[in-house]
Amino acid sequence: MARALFHINGNPILLHVPCRPNLSRSCPLRLPYRPLKVTMSCNQSYWTSINTDIETYLKQAIPIREPLSVFEPMHRLTLAAPRNTAPALCVAACELVGGHRDQALAAASALHLMYAASYTHEHLPLTKSSRPAKSTIQHVYGPNVELMIGDAMIPFGLELLARADDPAQNNSDRVLRVMVEITRATGSQGMVYGQYYEVEQLSQSDNKQLGHLKEIEHVCEKCEGVLHACAAACGAILGGGSEEEIEKLRRYGLYIGKIQGMMNRVGNKDKDVKNLVEEIRNLANKELRGFNEAKVEAISSSFESNLMYV
Repeated sequence: MARALFHINGNPILLHVPCRPNLSRSCPLRLPYRPLKVTMSCNQSYWTSINTDIETYLKQAIPIREPLSVFEPMHRLTLAAPRNTAPALCVAACELVGGHRDQALAAASALHLMYAASYTHEHLPLTKSSRPAKSTIQHVYGPNVELMIGDAMIPFGLELLARADDPAQNNSDRVLRVMVEITRATGSQGMVYGQYYEVEQLSQSDNKQLGHLKEIEHVCEKCEGVLHACAAACGAILGGGSEEEIEKLRRYGLYIGKIQGMMNRVGNKDKDVKNLVEEIRNLANKELRGFNEAKVEAISSSFESNLMYV
């Protein structure tokens, strides 16, 4: 998102807004994003079921309907964004503290929408990415439509959360708290700040990869780290976790998100990076102590074992 605004504000562009997408071109598909391949071994069915439930929820929430000029690109761009582990962590955290999966699906879907909006903005043909070897979605609708639909995803995610307010469950306070958590994590105190900082560093280094490990760690903390911390905390909040459980899972999400961000940007070939990742991984493991061991294994095996590039 910050990349789109940064570029557009620096280079005013007159855009043409078509009423319908160019149907002569193929629809956007999930394309390689250099994500982490997470080997889930015996717990694969657990994570697959979570991601399937989130995708089903999103498809039902954003069907292709009138006006097609809005809902068709929103549906396709939402599902075109590569799968992110934060929404699944939200659901897993809810279940870890004793909650039911249904309590977290709206929040997990909202998190995906926030991420998809950021991903859509980042991949506008008007912007440059500071991450090397990064693929883009197919631009069927044009940069103007993609920019506006990306903007529309954000309030729609909050709408999904508002709809999750159920008087029968007396969960209004939890839903409101989660809305604050998500807006804070994805806004100027979190992802947008991290993206802006990354763009600033890129402009100062002649479009070369960030060279300083501390700067990379800072960017990863504000982007992937804050998003995963928010996801884990939101799941624990909605699942009825104690304040101690919420904060432990928040820290766990922060550590895991930082690891994934660093692996995405610089990999694990550098000795200093390996040492830092191992240090962060150990901190993450400590935060899961005291929870149900079987559920902890299901979570930790996905986020901490066999991390590699696709």
